[in-house]
Amino acid sequence: MKKFINIISVFGVLMFFQSCTAQNTSDATVVNSLVSSEEFTFHAERANPMNYDVINVLNGIPNNPSTRILQLDAGTYTIELKKDKMEVVLPYFGRAFNASYGKDNGYRFTSKDYTISKSQTKKGNWVFKIKPNDVNNVSDINIEVYKNGKAFTSVRSNDRQPITYDGYISKNEEIIVKKME
Repeated sequence: MKKFINIISVFGVLMFFQSCTAQNTSDATVVNSLVSSEEFTFHAERANPMNYDVINVLNGIPNNPSTRILQLDAGTYTIELKKDKMEVVLPYFGRAFNASYGKDNGYRFTSKDYTISKSQTKKGNWVFKIKPNDVNNVSDINIEVYKNGKAFTSVRSNDRQPITYDGYISKNEEIIVKKME
């Protein structure tokens, strides 16, 4: 009976870890079609600030795990790539070198003039290097898309320290506009 309970508990633990790893992943064919079309939405799940002042403040919060990763609200922060425009809504945690009083400190902009270079790594991951030409403070955005749909994004700015985000990609949402009769 004891062996039976051990076998069931091991099976339960394996099923738990399987369900944890299967969240927010996509089929490789879906990921390849999104990457080849260059039209997808990156959803940021976690922010990784590079500034040690921010990390020290986070470590000083009671009952906070001593990591430098910030969990973000699901579906709130995105980079949406389309053929004619790119919309960025991302938070920023770190040191800004130019003061922005009374304004939101995050990355919130729409770019209609940007260049994308796409390459593939030896492991089969796709790397997008995006350079917005009509945005003053962002020099480049790098998005690495893994085969399972997970993605790693880094944003480098002219007036701030770099920051990275972990998340996943999905198909762009289609907005349906109904005509009023």
